[in-house]
Amino acid sequence: MTLQNTRRTRWRAAVVAGGVAALLTAGMAAAVSAQAAAGCQVAYSVSAQWPGGFTANVDVTNLGDPVNGWNVRWTFPSGQQVTQAWNAAVTASGGQQTATNMSYNAAIGTNATVSFGFNGSWSGSNNPPTAFSLNNVTCTGTIGGTPSPSNSPSTRPSPSASASASPSPSTPPQPGDPMATVAAMQPGWNLGNTLDAIPDETAWGNPLTTQALLRHVRQQGYRSIRIPVTWSNHHGPAPAYTIDSTWLNRVRQIVDWSLAEDLYVMINLHHDSWQWINAYPTDRANVLARYSALWTQLSGAFRGYPSRLVFESINEPQFAGTSGDEQNYQVLHELNAEFVRIVRRSGGGNATRLLVLPTLFTNADQGRLDALTATFRQLGDSNVAATVHFYGWWPFSVNIAGGTRYDASVEQDLIATFDRVHATFVAHGIPVIIGEWALLNWDHNRPGIIERGEFLKFLEAVGYHARIRNLTTMVWDAGQFLNRSELRWRDPGVFAMMKTSWTTRSATGSTDQIYVPRSTAITAKSITLNLNGASFTGLRQGTVNLVSGSDYTLSGNVLTLTAAAVTRLVGSRAYGVNATLEARFSQGEPWPISIITYDPPSQAAASGTTSSFAIPTQFRGDQLATMEAKYADGTNAGPADWTSYKEFWTHFQPDYAAGTLLLKPEFFNEVRDGTVTLTFHFWSGSQITYRITKAGTAVTGTSS
Repeated sequence: MTLQNTRRTRWRAAVVAGGVAALLTAGMAAAVSAQAAAGCQVAYSVSAQWPGGFTANVDVTNLGDPVNGWNVRWTFPSGQQVTQAWNAAVTASGGQQTATNMSYNAAIGTNATVSFGFNGSWSGSNNPPTAFSLNNVTCTGTIGGTPSPSNSPSTRPSPSASASASPSPSTPPQPGDPMATVAAMQPGWNLGNTLDAIPDETAWGNPLTTQALLRHVRQQGYRSIRIPVTWSNHHGPAPAYTIDSTWLNRVRQIVDWSLAEDLYVMINLHHDSWQWINAYPTDRANVLARYSALWTQLSGAFRGYPSRLVFESINEPQFAGTSGDEQNYQVLHELNAEFVRIVRRSGGGNATRLLVLPTLFTNADQGRLDALTATFRQLGDSNVAATVHFYGWWPFSVNIAGGTRYDASVEQDLIATFDRVHATFVAHGIPVIIGEWALLNWDHNRPGIIERGEFLKFLEAVGYHARIRNLTTMVWDAGQFLNRSELRWRDPGVFAMMKTSWTTRSATGSTDQIYVPRSTAITAKSITLNLNGASFTGLRQGTVNLVSGSDYTLSGNVLTLTAAAVTRLVGSRAYGVNATLEARFSQGEPWPISIITYDPPSQAAASGTTSSFAIPTQFRGDQLATMEAKYADGTNAGPADWTSYKEFWTHFQPDYAAGTLLLKPEFFNEVRDGTVTLTFHFWSGSQITYRITKAGTAVTGTSS
């Protein structure tokens, strides 16, 4: 992450646990022409499946003479269709499917293997093909494949069983197969704000990394770990730039522990990007010498390491003193090319090690993607991957400009981003790693910025949309998800939704909060379900199932709690959460629903200064969603004056325990003298207005 986000907590993806590969053993066939195979072996696996769709991978081993140009044919037994393919062009004639080589993988030597994959559609069942041929020669022998998963509702595992589940160790892909390597890295986890922290490992609040932590990460289902490393404070001066041996040994120790836990590992140059690499355009000789020296030493130090260790050239590359993007693209190309040259010439395992190259800013705008595509073409290296970062639609990611909900803008941004990287890279045989993803301001230290239910929707969507586009995801965790000291998830429900999204869709709801006014008659309450291919199976409070008809009704996708049920659930109608329900479905995670009693909040007069101003507030069971600020003439007041909605926590902050709403100095820094009308929006739907008057550093406020 970049400096301003550093202290914020802030697939081709085959889900290995979701599919069991079936080996299609082939016998030796009679010799044919030089372009045919004298025998072949095929491994077909369904690595992920969802209602109506699936992802399959095909590995074809040539057991005969070398071929240059190939096609693989098969027939689906259940009427399936290929909808999208990579590493091959797939066409259909009736029920027969034909996969034809791409320009870059036409040759298959004797005993060599070519791999391709596809997304497909199915209905009824998804039985595997029973025969394959390579260049019209049948691959004979015992035929089998991944069975179609059952479509019946399954029993949800208990939390303890789910927590202990871990994919079993698997044989890593052979070096030189980047698509398979990146697929095997799904899902991934970042050891954030640790070895990248400045100046040292614990400087940004995380404890020393232990092997127990890495084992726990693996046991939770993660198959790869990205270890961001900042080197700038841990090497000597020019010209050698010798890396401090203690620091290098510490990095090597954590890499060794990770590999011992059967994790893929990715290391990089991290905050070096903005500390000194960004000066490359105007200080080319010195920056290039330093950059080359570091990667030369790292290549040597890790030369003998297995292929499960992956190198990433630079984190979030950015440059100062350029004329614009075209120059930015050129200087990034030069550094990426130097990185590849240094690593490859060091030999050993580095000759075939997967190398990961970022776009400018690790951003997924089309211009950034196209520039990296040009680099890949010029390099001509067959074992590379692209990386971008994804922190969602910015207003939602930080809660500004009214971005409080996972709405159409948030989802369209997600889909468009993932579509671009798939179409630009994956569809052309270059795998993609989403090297960091989360929401910028989801943080256990600053609760309430992102409403929990809206975050759950985002997690579910990222998992699904990455999975069907074969993007490997590596969540950014600077401590906001996993409590490293206690080896427990800070919010088990958040992790459960994230983990389930690796293999399955979950249903969600229009809200996870039902607000019931304390001082008025109780009425029925409804939420709209987004089923995501699932079917509703019931509503539960703890271990008690609510009764259809008397407690709730379902009309289409609208779930309604009866007035009688709501009355029982709110009990004495104390302010706040009185009951928690779970809507359950045929697949995925249950959807949580909190029953909350509230009255409209109220505020009182206050006085203070621009450096310390708090509005006395009785929240009465309600929760703050956002705040608007406008001058008397209706124009927007305060920072980010392109919107009336200010940034949660940065500009304003609720303190529920103290009964106050704080206006921050960062807000007043950009407010001119005079009157400002504030509108506070609450999750119940309540809105209250409050007027402040600023005169220099003095501030007074009154309720409207």
